[in-house]
Amino acid sequence: MMAFCTISVLTAHAASDTITVRVKAMHCEHCGQKVKTALSKNPGVGPLEFNFERHTVKIAYDPQKTDVDSIYRSIAATKRYEATPYDPNEKIAETFSLRIDDMHCQKCVDRIAQQLNAIQGMDSIAADLRKHSYFIRYDANRTSQDEIRAKLVKAGYTPVYYYDNKRVEYAYYLIPAESANDDAIETVLALDGVSDVNVNARRKSMAITYLNDKTTAEKLLSEVQKAGIKAELPKPHECSEEEEKK
Repeated sequence: MMAFCTISVLTAHAASDTITVRVKAMHCEHCGQKVKTALSKNPGVGPLEFNFERHTVKIAYDPQKTDVDSIYRSIAATKRYEATPYDPNEKIAETFSLRIDDMHCQKCVDRIAQQLNAIQGMDSIAADLRKHSYFIRYDANRTSQDEIRAKLVKAGYTPVYYYDNKRVEYAYYLIPAESANDDAIETVLALDGVSDVNVNARRKSMAITYLNDKTTAEKLLSEVQKAGIKAELPKPHECSEEEEKK
């Protein structure tokens, strides 16, 4: 899945103090692995917790074996990453885009805007109804992509990550409400070429972001069905005032 995430890495070291640092050039798990490798050479460093949206690492350490200055030097030794103090009040501007296939008309656009603007930390948004997409700028110290996506799911939509890339395409299926769960998401994520999946039990829907050089729309639907999910293509849809009130 092409997304920011938080991971925890445990080591065998004892630890009694913690420090959280910002590593602005750290954007993904690959970057996190390099920072982890550098810190593993410091004998007093214990568990690490990464947040790639905030570009932070929470570091547990044993003050009898190391200190804060040594931790900063360990990260600087990578020659690529530099740690600075983390300020929870700092505005950390991040952006991403969502594909929302169940956004069909201006009423949907307006309803989604209302949901997004109610989230603390939202900076700016811009919809492209033709592409069924929403560009979102937000403060990662106030909210997260997971929180934003969950808010839209609760409102009755099925957002997945959107990329302006010719290799990336999107699929949208109707599925039974009982199949709209985390197990279905994990099952479809394991399929070749799939980078993101979301479901909505209320709308009985599944949305997928996939790479077209790895799979095709026809193959993907077949594989989803073979995985035991009764997926089918939706009929052409038109929003109605009655549906918007539901």
